[in-house]
Amino acid sequence: MTVRQGWTGRFFEDFQIGDVYQHPLGRTVTETDNTWFTLLTMNTSQMHFNAEYAARSEFGRPLVVSTLTLAIAVGQSVTDLTQNAFANLGWDDISLPHPVFAGDTLYSESLVLEKRESGSRPYAGLVTVRTRTLNQDGKQVCAFKRTFYVYKRGAGQVEGIFPVAAVPLSLPDEADA
Repeated sequence: MTVRQGWTGRFFEDFQIGDVYQHPLGRTVTETDNTWFTLLTMNTSQMHFNAEYAARSEFGRPLVVSTLTLAIAVGQSVTDLTQNAFANLGWDDISLPHPVFAGDTLYSESLVLEKRESGSRPYAGLVTVRTRTLNQDGKQVCAFKRTFYVYKRGAGQVEGIFPVAAVPLSLPDEADA
């Protein structure tokens, strides 16, 4: 048998300025997501959980809490950007130009803006991206710039993470079937 390694994410060397990654997973936001996130983060703005209160606003219904929109956008980008990162250094220029409501489906994409070698960590580099999130109608609901540390290929910190099994995985013998 051959062990085939799955997607392990991008390393510093894989990022090229100007590359765009359309992150593969869309995410439909539910009312439950919004309620839980509001509770978990102790956000007491009734605009996010009180339908009667929100009905009086120009939106006529509760808004999805903006930090949930941001969290989903960052999460959607992990597969392509930060699977091998070890630190976010900052989020800048965050904008939320269009409201998000329960039932909206979000998609994110990122553009590589900058990259440079780390002066203090020879096993890593810094990458800066601009990420934007669109709803199902193509309206931009979130955008931000983010800089993160990402390991270089072959960095010892990412080698040998999968444990060695006490009993190797194998096909059943015909006698066992």
